[in-house]
Amino acid sequence: MRVDNLVFQQYYLDCLSHASYLLGDRGTGRAVVVDPQRDISGYLADAAAWGLKIEQVIETHVHADFLSGHLELAEATGARIAYGDAAQVDFEIERLADGARLSLGEVELEILHTPGHTPESICVVVRPHPGATPFGVLTGDTLFIGDVGRPDLLGAAGWSADQLARALFHSTRRLLTLPDSTRVFPAHGAGSACGKNLSSETSSTLGEQRVSNYALAPMSEDEFVRAVCEGQTLAPMYFAYASHRNREARPTLHESDPVPVLDALPLGVTVLDTRDPDVFAAGHLPGAINVGLGGRFAELVGQVLRAEDPLVLVCADGHAVEARNRLARIGFDRVVGAFAEFGDRRARRVTPAELLGLDVCLLDVRGAGEVQVSGTIPGAVRVPLPELISRIDELDPSSPTVVFCAGGYRSSVAASVLRARGFADVADLVGGFNAWLDGGFSVVHPEHV
Repeated sequence: MRVDNLVFQQYYLDCLSHASYLLGDRGTGRAVVVDPQRDISGYLADAAAWGLKIEQVIETHVHADFLSGHLELAEATGARIAYGDAAQVDFEIERLADGARLSLGEVELEILHTPGHTPESICVVVRPHPGATPFGVLTGDTLFIGDVGRPDLLGAAGWSADQLARALFHSTRRLLTLPDSTRVFPAHGAGSACGKNLSSETSSTLGEQRVSNYALAPMSEDEFVRAVCEGQTLAPMYFAYASHRNREARPTLHESDPVPVLDALPLGVTVLDTRDPDVFAAGHLPGAINVGLGGRFAELVGQVLRAEDPLVLVCADGHAVEARNRLARIGFDRVVGAFAEFGDRRARRVTPAELLGLDVCLLDVRGAGEVQVSGTIPGAVRVPLPELISRIDELDPSSPTVVFCAGGYRSSVAASVLRARGFADVADLVGGFNAWLDGGFSVVHPEHV
């Protein structure tokens, strides 16, 4: 997108609901990247195509849901890394003062300190030339389309959720002093655990958000705190780790490097089988964890495995590097290699009709919101997948268990985790709860559970 001398590009990573941005000045060729993903080849290619030199990487805050590519970009381009004044990191940065104006030439960026999601959060107002009406504002995790950043995540040492929520109230009201025509470009969209009500739209305007965003409605500070703090889901297990790693001077990712192919499985590794659930069920290695490479692959891995676990990948042909890089996006860097053998251990699967005649523990791993909307199967125990590891002691490993989700993807993940944890008889429901509904079988709703 071009406005006068401004070059503006949004990059949206569906699998992590993550948005990042390249901004440049056509006249000077100077550019910055805001909130980059860890694999940086897209920014480098586009900057080269537009004749831009990336001089700075601006982070709107220390991220918890992905490992940012600031160190990778600095290594590749010599760019300086910049955060708001309050950031606490272990590497050299430029500290951006509230109200600072950064010139790329005609294009001007203004820094607004907007604590609330985290203490160091900032927003970046973009003007095509000094004094112009803002083209847009990059809001990081302060303001989303339809929501605001949650104030209760880890990594905000010394601040309570209540204190951050109160800071967020004032930060969002400050944003509303910008013109209604100002475009809003957040760091995340629907599916992100950094909020609870994010839209699938990837941009909006402040005027639209003033009308449609519940958190921007006229209300008192206390009402705002209650509204944004209630109903937040459990953050994925890897968030605390990613937040910590984003503060460190860690090793960089080299995304084109090959993944070593192993002839034998080393001791003490976790086998991560990235094939589709149907293929996995037909034959896999004993103890393998199945997370299919489609969809929200890395996020699901981060819900059931630890970043410290050494991993061996089992992949369809040609997908090992993709799997390695997607894991690296959340900081899972201990990929030992890829194993070429698939194994012959079969996973039991049952249809809805077969389930009717079974005496089993029925485990629903969908989120609370899904159950609230569509109900669940009578008698099901509800443990959302992000809570499975922390609540696994609530389940009986000697009891035959059938796991289900909406369509069968997450249930294969959960079933493989249970088998690896010693559960003797685990199956998953083919087609999930959707197949149960399509079969016309009975459903109960949460108020009746």
